[in-house]
Amino acid sequence: MSHRSSSNDLDFSKLASERALSIDASGIRRMFELASKVENPINLSIGQPDFPVPRPIKDAVIQAIEDDRNGYTVTKGDAHVLQFCEAHLQQNVGWSFADGRLDMMMTSGTSGGLVLAALSTLESGDELIIPDPWFVLYPKLGALTGATVVPCNTYPDFRLTAERVESLITERTKAVLLASPGNPTGVVLSESEVRKLVDLCRDRGLLLISDEIYDEFTFADHLVNGLCPSPAHFWDQVLLIRGLGKTYGCTGWRLGYAAGPSALIAQMAKLQQFTYVCAPSMAQHAFEAMGKVSIAHEVDRYAARRDLIMQRLSGLAVVSRPGGAFYAFIEVPEHLGMTGTQFAEAALQHGLLVVPGAVFSDRDTHFRISFAVPDEVLQKGLSVLEHLLQSE
Repeated sequence: MSHRSSSNDLDFSKLASERALSIDASGIRRMFELASKVENPINLSIGQPDFPVPRPIKDAVIQAIEDDRNGYTVTKGDAHVLQFCEAHLQQNVGWSFADGRLDMMMTSGTSGGLVLAALSTLESGDELIIPDPWFVLYPKLGALTGATVVPCNTYPDFRLTAERVESLITERTKAVLLASPGNPTGVVLSESEVRKLVDLCRDRGLLLISDEIYDEFTFADHLVNGLCPSPAHFWDQVLLIRGLGKTYGCTGWRLGYAAGPSALIAQMAKLQQFTYVCAPSMAQHAFEAMGKVSIAHEVDRYAARRDLIMQRLSGLAVVSRPGGAFYAFIEVPEHLGMTGTQFAEAALQHGLLVVPGAVFSDRDTHFRISFAVPDEVLQKGLSVLEHLLQSE
């Protein structure tokens, strides 16, 4: 049987939706295409912890599989898992779920929670304020919903302050999206900055979405009473989105949850029923082992890597000191005469893979490195960066 002629192939340029066509993944894709031609590159681009999943977390999921908890859960998630997470949030941020004002649900990763939140609140004509630089999903929430995404310029210190946000609010603004610690900068807002942003959103009747995937990766010098400074400490009408993927190095398990006003969670759960159906059932039980595991030692190791980066590069380039996560966002020195993309391409010529700042921003003046890599890989990468940043 012969293959059909290419003249009979479907024309997907006509079939593809404007929504899909409006989303451009070329920034990261181009870098990985270039990297595929380099043998054994020094990879400082991956945003995934370099330690194995802790044994109690593995055991909880394995036990769930052995106990045949492999079918669908209800849309919001396994009832016992939800109770465990509610108790955790009551202890962590002081929220009470007893009177029904608040609710929570398991999501397919924190990205799944963000998408459901956007679909539940935004439509054509609405505006969503996001930080610039941003996590790559944030601007695409506009394409998915028809809303307008309004970037808030946070250069040069990368702090999404109330003062910066207030100037962007219009009658069409519905929500503000905060990430602290943030990707790609690692910047953590202070308790005072968080409180002022909460006060602004509360006064203007705006939904504050707090993406806290890196809450457990807040370094000791930025913790408040041992915790990440979260807007949830000051207002229980925040939509709080967290997960375990980064915390325990199980990003592929797609483990997230969303907690906040019951009316909003109800809409998100309704949409999940017809999209993701439920979060991965057996993996949800990893949340039951949270109290048995501490990653404090790992976070301290990452803080030491942060300090090494600051020691070796701060005299060569402007580097905002990360307060959490595992990224550094580095400005390309003006004397090099390069954009972030050009610098990333030059780094690749030396076997080093970094991510251009234009992937995360309207500006192309920086590049991102991840220090979620073995120490010896980071040392090699920093040596290349020192050479490139010193070049005239």
